[in-house]
Amino acid sequence: MITKNKICFILILSFVSAFSLYGQEKDSTVTEEDIQSFKISPIAAPGYTPELGFLVAVGGLISFSTQPDNPDLLRSSFPITIAYTSTKAIVANGILTSFWLDDKLRMYGQFWYKDMPDNYWGIGYDAAFSTPKSDSTTAYQRTWWWINPSFLWQIKDNYFIGLNVDYEYTRGSQKKNQTAEEYEKGVASDPNYRKFNDKPLNSGLGIILQHDSRDIPVDTRNGWYLNLMASFYTEAFGGDNNYQMYLVDYRQAVQLSELSGLNTFAWQVKGRFTAGDVPYGGMSQLGTPFDLRGYTWGQYRDNNMFFFLAEYRHIFKKKDGDLGKHGMVAWVGSGTIFNWDTIKDNNNKWLPNFGVGYRFELQPRMWIRLDFGIGRNTSGIYFNFNQAF
Repeated sequence: MITKNKICFILILSFVSAFSLYGQEKDSTVTEEDIQSFKISPIAAPGYTPELGFLVAVGGLISFSTQPDNPDLLRSSFPITIAYTSTKAIVANGILTSFWLDDKLRMYGQFWYKDMPDNYWGIGYDAAFSTPKSDSTTAYQRTWWWINPSFLWQIKDNYFIGLNVDYEYTRGSQKKNQTAEEYEKGVASDPNYRKFNDKPLNSGLGIILQHDSRDIPVDTRNGWYLNLMASFYTEAFGGDNNYQMYLVDYRQAVQLSELSGLNTFAWQVKGRFTAGDVPYGGMSQLGTPFDLRGYTWGQYRDNNMFFFLAEYRHIFKKKDGDLGKHGMVAWVGSGTIFNWDTIKDNNNKWLPNFGVGYRFELQPRMWIRLDFGIGRNTSGIYFNFNQAF
């Protein structure tokens, strides 16, 4: 019998094999041509996540320099992925990291679209952990899109101030082949879902204060990053709901060897906190490809979340002693979702997380990653670009 673990192993093996030849043919030396050229690297790979099932993703890594005559300016990147899954879901996303005007201006962006059979467990840890997954309890069809550009201006070396623009749309409906009775007694009976499902658009503007001394944001080997954000969602900005969101995100990386990149230790501590009349689509969640990898994205949600991760990164050497194009990571972490009553009652639960991953350098300091994450009674394989944080 072919078990899920065997299939996961086959997926990892096929991913590694697909890039082995490419990695042997090229080295990671950054040339003048690399700095000045506009590059597109197409890719296709399999994957598996708890919420999407098995998937095939196609896309590409776009990188470019906004000022080819400035070799000191970091290259911008815009990886794009489109996936079709065994659950007949369609998922598309692009993540922009760009540097302009001699790095005085930075523009970032997250762009996502999902149309998928999904599951909604409700709000809080107890609902997420105790509610059985079935058509009569958690199943529904979800349409979701997210447009989230941000603009930062450097006011002093490594210090930025900026604006966050956030448009997020979450709308649920009865899933195909699900009976109306199952839908009404399951997801549609949840109080938050009933209140906000017909008010699906959340629109907000936020203020960002940031310190960023990382050498390269998408592949940090040295430096630290602190992002403080306050976003305000209101009908005045065209949305349907009124609430606030506050974010604290700290990351740092250090070298464990003289050869930069050979052995890197990185860690992240992040909290997201909401206040007001928060809809289920705007709540804080754990279990994404960028935090506790291995959990079902959307299962664990509440007004607030907090997590920490520690990750070891290693790049394998070539025969000549230089760094090659293949690497690996291993991480461990934990996180929790909560509201203030949970904290007051000392009733918050912690989710364990650990995993390993493979890295392939598709372009200089820009990676394809394949991560296998394990959580409490769950696991998943994630295909994505660049480091998780």
